Parts: sequence; structure tokens; C-alpha cells
Amino acid sequence: MTHDKILSKALRGEALLAREAYELWEQVPLEELASAADELRRAMVADERVVTWQIDRNVNITNVCISGCKFCNFHCKPHQTERAFITTIDEYRQKIEQMLALGGDQLLLQGGLHPKLGIEFYEELFSTLKSLYPDVRLHALGAPEVAHIAKISSLTPRQTLERLVAAGLDSLPGAGAEILVDDVRRRISPAKPSVQEWIDVMHEAHLMNLPTSATMMYSHVEIPRQRVDHLLTLRELQARCPEGNYGFIAFIPWIFRSAGTVLEREGVVSEFSPTEYVRMIALSRLVLNNIRNIQASWLTVGKATAQVALHSGANDMGSIMIEENVVSSAGAHNRFDAEGIQQSIREAGFEPRLRDQLYRPREYRVGRV
Repeated sequence: MTHDKILSKALRGEALLAREAYELWEQVPLEELASAADELRRAMVADERVVTWQIDRNVNITNVCISGCKFCNFHCKPHQTERAFITTIDEYRQKIEQMLALGGDQLLLQGGLHPKLGIEFYEELFSTLKSLYPDVRLHALGAPEVAHIAKISSLTPRQTLERLVAAGLDSLPGAGAEILVDDVRRRISPAKPSVQEWIDVMHEAHLMNLPTSATMMYSHVEIPRQRVDHLLTLRELQARCPEGNYGFIAFIPWIFRSAGTVLEREGVVSEFSPTEYVRMIALSRLVLNNIRNIQASWLTVGKATAQVALHSGANDMGSIMIEENVVSSAGAHNRFDAEGIQQSIREAGFEPRLRDQLYRPREYRVGRV
């Protein structure tokens, strides 16, 4: 099949075959790929003039983790007591009050695979936060954390998710996906739950109609075709979501940052290519025919590249991220405030629109209301 026919198939909203997706990545000129992705974006979103953004705060529940991820400088081992922490309720109060003052509505709660924090800890944490701040959404954990909590609590993933939702969980981030290929996963995250465990947790969430997102961390030990395989895995998982359920609301690819990581010491150094990132965004739009929202990761690629991505398939700029520790600890130092992210969207030729996690419009108002 010629390039034009593959692109036409994608623009009709049809699912591409693996070989067709490989061909787009490997052979189609970037300008042509980005143009097709932009056309598909305009067809898939409700208002092609709008780019959405969000205000939330990323709070780390703990930095103790046994997954052994070689790309993470933030975590510590359980025996490293001088570095280990578990965020206290008083600290949550302070962080949430700061977030509310800036107009935020959501906590992105992430931690690690702590060997001693089972289901009861997270139930108490979520229910306490909801009792204190009932209108704050909890976008929390990730599939690997859910699988880990289930294992150490002698529960199934479904039972774990049901108990977390009952305690206050509103949505499940796509964290911990990295590249959904087992040999890649073993090399970069030797003790993290497997690809199949990630898929199983997400599928259970979709069956429960728990909103989720999906991510990809690329440009480390994977080969380009494995990035495509990752997209195809997400697309097939989304296709299994019951009709009318949320499934994956958004997809966010971001680049590996190597500064100070174990991978860097092993010779894996991140080399950021803006053109490769734009190609990744464009291909994501063309392959993920059943995921509406594609987010530009300004935190890892910077303002200028993110703005180009908005013309290459992306329709969302993500959150201003009032607090972020993990990616920043490996060399990502880009920053936005609310005015800055809106201005960057306008500079790119779009109308900024504040949203919640479900991509519903919100009114931008600073200060508690």
C-alpha cells in the first residue's frame, strides 16, 4: 500500500495494520505525516480552534520503591531511612491549599512500590483527603502500583480498584507504562509488574468505567518499532473497553531524561530530537484512532516543540504541574504558570480552554471559591 493510501485509511478513522504503522514511522516525510495528523485532530476534537490545559498538583505519596527503575533518580530503597518519606496529612493540607489558591482542582498522587503500604493505607489516605476536600479529584497511583498493592494485600486487581474507588479514587493515570514490551521493561524496570499486569489493571478499570490515561516514555533502550508496538497495544486495549465507558481519555508520550540515572551510567544517554518528538505525536494521532486526546509534554520537550506538536496532532497542553519531582530529577526543568501556558497556546494560534480530568471545560478563577 502506498503512503497516500495508508494516510487516507488513517484519516477515515480506520485501524492501521502494524506494517502500515511501521511504514508511516520509517518512510513518510515529517511534514506530510504532521499535516495528516493535524487534519485528523481537527476531525476528532469538538472545536478545532481550542487547545485544552489543566491545573493540578503532583504529590508524591512516598519515595520508597522496590521496582528498581533505572530511569528514576527520585526513589529510594526501603533501607535508606535517611531519605525515605511518606507524605503526612498536614503536608497534604498545605499542598492542597496552595493548589486551590492557584485555581487547581485535582491531585495527581503518585508514589512507588512501597513494600509495607497495603490497601488499608491507601483507603485511609483517600478517604481522609476526600473528607477534608470533597471537591478535589484524586487522579492517583498507576497500574503498577495497583498491581503491587493487590499482591501485598492478597487481593485481585479488581478488588483493589473497587476498594480504592470506594475510598475516593476518581481516575487512574497511565503511569508506569514506559514501553509496553517485556524485554524493554526487564532492562529498565527489572522488578516492576509486567506488561500483562499493566494491561490487566487497565482493562479492569475500563470494565468498571474508571477513567484512565495512557503514557509512553521513549528514547532509551527501545527501538522505534517497539514504540509503534506500544501504540498498537494501547489501541487494542481501548478497543476492548465496553462501549460508552471512559477507557483511555488521553495519551501522553514523553521523552526519557537521563541526567544522573542508572541508565546513563550504563551508557544510555537521552538525546532529545524535536523532529522525532513531533513525529511521535503525529504517529500517535494516526495510530490511536480510538483515543480522542493527545497531549503535548511541554515539561520534557519545552515550549517551542510543544507548540509545533499542537499543529501535528496534539490537542492538549496538559497541566501547569504546580509540583513535579520525578522527571525534574532527571533533567527536565521547563516550567509554566497558568498565564504562561495560556499565552503559549495563543502564540501557537489556538484558544486556550481550562479543563478537568474528563476534558470538561472549567472556568479559570484564582483563589478558593
